[in-house]
Amino acid sequence: MQEKHMVDKINRSYMFVDIVFGTHTLHKFAQDVYRQLLESRRVEDILDIDGEVHEGMPIKRNDDKRASVSIMYGCNNFCSYCIVPYVRGRERSRDSKDILSEIKGLAKQGYKEVTLLGQNVNSYNGGENYGFAKLLEQVEKIKGIEIIKFLSPHPKDFTDDVIHVMSKSKKISKLIHIPIQSGSTAVLKAMNRKYTKEEYLSLIEKIKREIPEALVSTDIIVGFPSETEEDFSDTLDVIERVNFEQVFMFIYSNRIGTLADKMENQISEEVKHERFERLKTLVDKQVERNNEKYIGTVQRILVEGISKNNPNMLTGRTDTNKIVVFEGNKRLTGRIVKIRIEASHVWYLTGIIVR
Repeated sequence: MQEKHMVDKINRSYMFVDIVFGTHTLHKFAQDVYRQLLESRRVEDILDIDGEVHEGMPIKRNDDKRASVSIMYGCNNFCSYCIVPYVRGRERSRDSKDILSEIKGLAKQGYKEVTLLGQNVNSYNGGENYGFAKLLEQVEKIKGIEIIKFLSPHPKDFTDDVIHVMSKSKKISKLIHIPIQSGSTAVLKAMNRKYTKEEYLSLIEKIKREIPEALVSTDIIVGFPSETEEDFSDTLDVIERVNFEQVFMFIYSNRIGTLADKMENQISEEVKHERFERLKTLVDKQVERNNEKYIGTVQRILVEGISKNNPNMLTGRTDTNKIVVFEGNKRLTGRIVKIRIEASHVWYLTGIIVR
């Protein structure tokens, strides 16, 4: 229904558009162009039902060292602030053979790092007894791939078998991105997130117990409808207790077509921004303090190339996604090197190559 609504809007507002296609018919774009040229009329190719996964679509990659690989599409969660289930449909997982074949091809091309992508990546379902943990195990075995990351898992689906696989892995990044969105159980319920503040904290405790070197990053939405000062204090409490390595902060904005857009008790822009600044102040202090812990350590870095801010330096990232700047020959680009961290700054680290 959402896509039909958008088509009607395009028809009314943009008469010059020749082709209208949906997210489930991208694989037919060349055919649609041919039809339009042949018949000289507007082509509409929209499916309201959930589409199948079509393999073999060309992919343009802007990086020759790191690659993202989609393992599933769509979402079943219907968080009240999110439009994704309405425009991308329900969850559809790719066949594991196709995923592994793509990653093996990337390894042969010299890629060292892959990030597995999905709106709810840890609910991947590759068939009977083939969940996300099994897929991680198989990717781990691919020669040439040195770093494995994934985005974004849902806290309610972060199962023990995934934690177990990560605890044994030598390739999976120990920085785990687990969006919480709010620290308030009341707000989480309004968001339809299907977990409580206590359940989230229990999950983090379990992960850190099973994987002592694990670090956590998260997403936070500030100013969700009905968020009280007490609710926001719960969010600050979670920030302090977990001590996140990174926090991606967002001010809530309405999305037409979502449940949250129609909720009462919308928060004023003034309150949203005031709370956001308080959150940012706390997070910045944590990041600066956490960065200091890297000084004196030796980090394994995938060299990305010349630093954008200093042409005389190289740059790369730690396993925990910290930017590191260091001196070195640009021919090291694409290699994994060891760097001893010498100094920390708010948004990056500096170091020297360990010979």
